[in-house]
Amino acid sequence: MKKIIKELYPYVIIVVVVILVRTFIITPVIVSGSSMKPNFNDGELLLVRKIRYNEKTIKRFDVVVIKKDKEEIIKRVIGLPGEHISYKNNKLYVNDKLVQENYTHLNTKDFNLEEICTCSSIPEGKYLVLGDNRPISKDSRSIGLIDEKDIVGKSVFRLWPITKIGTV
Repeated sequence: MKKIIKELYPYVIIVVVVILVRTFIITPVIVSGSSMKPNFNDGELLLVRKIRYNEKTIKRFDVVVIKKDKEEIIKRVIGLPGEHISYKNNKLYVNDKLVQENYTHLNTKDFNLEEICTCSSIPEGKYLVLGDNRPISKDSRSIGLIDEKDIVGKSVFRLWPITKIGTV
């Protein structure tokens, strides 16, 4: 019996470490759908670094995984707490200042924050997120601002396909 325990011990430790890492540090996520095209395609495998609630490391243009209605969706953070966001003539304005976006060339219909919420700036603990494929994406324009507690983590590495492997 001791011999069996001694032989199994390293494997048990490995399993425990993998479970702990996946639960608290990093988890794999498969992209589903085309709302993040052309940057992220259906079936791609990403590693997502989990974010502890109130970690305050979410930045503009981070690609995040959000738990919404029992499914995980991938979107890009556009607006942070305290900011006013608007799109005019396919250009992003944060607090009425033009901000360059270099990851999408798809048209974004004009809108402003007041069309999403009854607020003049994004409330504390909330974020405005958009899909890169703006014409078809179900994002903050249709589902509202995202609660910080619903953000699972930030995409940090693409594992699949092999031709696109690397940091996000």
